[in-house]
Amino acid sequence: MSAQPQSYAGKVAFISGGANGIGRATALAFAEAGASVAVVDIADDEVADVVKEIEAAGGTALGVHCDVSKSEDIKAALDKTIEAFGGLDIAFNNAGVEQPMIPLVEIEEDAFDRLVAIDLRGVYLAMKYQIPLMKQRGGGCIVNTSSGAGVVGIKGQAAYVAVKHAVVGISKSVALEAIGDNIRVNALCPGVIATPMILDRVSGGTEEGRKQMEGHEPIGRLGKPEEIAAAVLYMCSDLAAFMVGHAMVVDGGQTAGLPE
Repeated sequence: MSAQPQSYAGKVAFISGGANGIGRATALAFAEAGASVAVVDIADDEVADVVKEIEAAGGTALGVHCDVSKSEDIKAALDKTIEAFGGLDIAFNNAGVEQPMIPLVEIEEDAFDRLVAIDLRGVYLAMKYQIPLMKQRGGGCIVNTSSGAGVVGIKGQAAYVAVKHAVVGISKSVALEAIGDNIRVNALCPGVIATPMILDRVSGGTEEGRKQMEGHEPIGRLGKPEEIAAAVLYMCSDLAAFMVGHAMVVDGGQTAGLPE
């Protein structure tokens, strides 16, 4: 059964980190709901696969190579989107990287800088150039991917927690700046989701590692990328028209309270 809250026919959606995981699921969901979708990532082969999947299902998509930490890449990706589809209505700024589970004193400076460049600077650059394009359309919706780590502290994740808290903060502030132009900005805070980032890297790619990750979720399982995609579509829909500057947590209860 489809989870889309409304049709997005005639809308244009820009999805960064769209090659796999949450981004891929969201690109597919928007396309299924009728939007023209720009699938944006540095993983060109996987982007091409997502575009093919969308087109095979009768949807419309464009694959765009983009390093979100580079302003020239962001501007070029948006230019290609406008050239292909004529405007921009929706942006899901989802591209991001993680850190290993280590104390702050063991994080190398270049690793910290990489987290800031992709997870935070990427969101800043995206909104900087997306908002003027949405103003030309008379409004739009932006959802920035934070994390459950954007609303709580996590031992061994200080750098990641810092940038994800910053994503919530920049989203709330820009929401106040943009709402006068009918542009709604919100942040999404997923819990532990069954994506390549979690299954292959954070968990070490082992069954033991997966079970350990599942142990962080009171619901007793990892989230599905499609469940997060459904939340993004809701946030960009008319049903969420009064949602402005909100950090929406979808995490199976992970941040609901102290662990037992």
